[in-house]
Amino acid sequence: MKLSYKEKINNVKPVVVVSRCLGFEACRYNGQLDGCNLVEKLKNFVDFITVCPEVQIGLEIPRAAIRVVKENEDAPVKLMQHGGEREFSTEMMEFGEKFLKELPKVDGFILKSKSPSCGIKEVKIYKSIEKGSTSVKGSGLFGGLVMEKFEGLAIEDDGRVKNYNIRQHFLTKLYIMKNFRVIKESMRVEDLVEFHGTNKLLLMSYNQKQLKILGSIVGRHGELNAQQVYAQYEENLMLALNKLPRYTSNINVLTKSMGYFSEKLTHREKEFILDTIEQYRQSKVPFSVPLYVIKSNAIRFEEKNLINQSFFEPYPLELDNVTDSGKGLDK
Repeated sequence: MKLSYKEKINNVKPVVVVSRCLGFEACRYNGQLDGCNLVEKLKNFVDFITVCPEVQIGLEIPRAAIRVVKENEDAPVKLMQHGGEREFSTEMMEFGEKFLKELPKVDGFILKSKSPSCGIKEVKIYKSIEKGSTSVKGSGLFGGLVMEKFEGLAIEDDGRVKNYNIRQHFLTKLYIMKNFRVIKESMRVEDLVEFHGTNKLLLMSYNQKQLKILGSIVGRHGELNAQQVYAQYEENLMLALNKLPRYTSNINVLTKSMGYFSEKLTHREKEFILDTIEQYRQSKVPFSVPLYVIKSNAIRFEEKNLINQSFFEPYPLELDNVTDSGKGLDK
């Protein structure tokens, strides 16, 4: 029995690689366990693959702290134990290459922030092993490999996902790329047409230029074989989702969506919706508020062209949480 597009995507969970110390095992250098609210929420929604590169290259728990060292611009990056007694650069790179090569198909990563192994940003890279050495910011050795080899996927750390907008972008990208992975397995053109149609407003909010390119790829599917169509679409889909959507783009899509049913609204109802969008523009309410108002009216007026758009629910509503670290809630 052939499954429908919705059945296909709903039957598969995203696969996420996560740092083992984020709620799975007390394996940090100090023997402690760290928590991550998003990881806890995701446990019922995704399939996790845990990793602790430091333990998996043979380091004990607890252990002396390690740091990333790059003595000058031309020097190689080294992973050194504090005090300079031991170096683990080769072991870490060999582990990372092997681990990532042997992974099944994955959709995203949540890694430990600022870790000399797992960190993807904000990792201190020291000029020397000596105490008090100056440092610059960069990525850890394992985290850097992840960013290099999986740059098109949803990759974040536990610190950054405390930010509402970054968390929302991560979840959106995670589920969109998971859905694409699922339909890519059979490479049916009909599935790609439905995928594109369902995600049209969402892609419009992210990148209108890439939306047009993606639309032209789908429109020319008769000129290419399925493999070529899917390859071109995937490349441009990753480009489309590369950066968080601007709040002005979100407002544009919200206003466009309102146009589907605006003639059925009373003057007072129109004013209320426009005022809600304006409050979002002024950072007084999160994006989820006008989004919910528009969606509720789409359901009320049975606007089928809107109801099924992923723009209104790109990931399960249970994962939505408007609490924030205090940065980025506005736009």
